[in-house]
Amino acid sequence: MSARPTPDSADASTAESTAELSALPRYKRLRRWNAVMAVLHFVQGAAMLAIAEPVQWPLTFTRYELNPVTDAIVPTSALWTEVTLPLLVAGFLLISALAHAIVATVRYDSYVAALDRGMNPYRWYEYAVSASLMIVVIAMLAGIWDVGTLVALFGLVAVMNLSGLAMERHNQTTDRTDWTTYLIGTLAGVVPWVVIGISLGGSIVASNGQVPDFVIAIFASIFVFFNFFAINMILQYRETWRWEDYLFGERAYIVLSLVAKSLLAWQVYFGTVNSPI
Repeated sequence: MSARPTPDSADASTAESTAELSALPRYKRLRRWNAVMAVLHFVQGAAMLAIAEPVQWPLTFTRYELNPVTDAIVPTSALWTEVTLPLLVAGFLLISALAHAIVATVRYDSYVAALDRGMNPYRWYEYAVSASLMIVVIAMLAGIWDVGTLVALFGLVAVMNLSGLAMERHNQTTDRTDWTTYLIGTLAGVVPWVVIGISLGGSIVASNGQVPDFVIAIFASIFVFFNFFAINMILQYRETWRWEDYLFGERAYIVLSLVAKSLLAWQVYFGTVNSPI
C-alpha cells in the first residue's frame, strides 16, 4: 500500500508541475508576447504624457441651491475640481503596461498555472481598472462631467470585468458552462453605454449635429471593441474553431486590449489633447 503524500511532498509536486508548464514553448512565447505588450503600452503612455497639451477638464457635482426668484430649492451643478485629460488617457495605458510586465516576470508561474486551468485572474483585475478608466474618458468626451455619475460608470464596468473573473472561477466546478455570471456582467456593462448614449444623443440634438466627429467615432469604435471582448469569451466557452485552445482566446484578449486602448488614446489625442479646447 502506497504512503499518503505529505503536504510538503504535494507542494513539491505542484511546484515541479508548474515549472514544467512554464518551460513549455507555448507558454514561453506567451511570456515574450506579454513583455512586448508591456513595452508597447508603456511607450504609448509615456508619449501621451510627453507630447500632449495639459488639457484641463472639469469634474462637477450636483447640489441644491435656493432660487431667489422662485424661492424654491433647485438642483444645480457646481465645479468640484479639474482633471488633466492626458493623465487619464496615459493612466489606462500604463496600468496595462504594468499588468503585462507583472505576468511576464514575478507572477509568470502563477499566470501559467491559471492558464492551464482555463482562466486568467490577472486579466480581469487589470481590466477592472483600465477599462473602467477608459469608460470615464469616453463619458467625459460625451459631456458627462458629474463626478457621482462617473464613479458609478467606473464601478459598473469594474463589476462587468470582475464578473468575467467570477465566470471563469465558477466554471472550474461545473460540467456544463453556466452563463449566469456572464449575463450579469453583460447587464452591468450595457448600462454605461446607455447612459453615455443618452448624453451624446442629447448633445447632438442640442447642437444641431455639431458634436465633433471624433467623439462619435470614439463612441462607435470602442463600443464595438468592448463587444469583441464579450464575443471572445463566448467563443472560448463554446470551444469554437481555434478557440478550442484557451491560449488562442488569451492571445485574442491581449490583441483586443492593445488595439482598443491604442485606438482610444490616439483618437482622444488627435481630437482633443493635441491642442487646448
